[in-house]
Amino acid sequence: NLKVMTLIQIKQAIEEGKNVYWSNIGYKVIKDKKENYLIKHHSGNCIGLTWNDETTLNGKEEDFFIQ
Repeated sequence: NLKVMTLIQIKQAIEEGKNVYWSNIGYKVIKDKKENYLIKHHSGNCIGLTWNDETTLNGKEEDFFIQ
């Protein structure tokens, strides 16, 4: 069974202070001061957690995980 994280589960985990990652621990999901959810690479580069529709994830649900 693949464990998948939906957008709602990802946001909830962030709100609970959990560390959520995409693909590997080099890509952390964060919430910035403007309330935007982002995927941040350890180099500092960021992309939105979702497309402009604010629904479609920028990654597969099975590639997000909590550590």
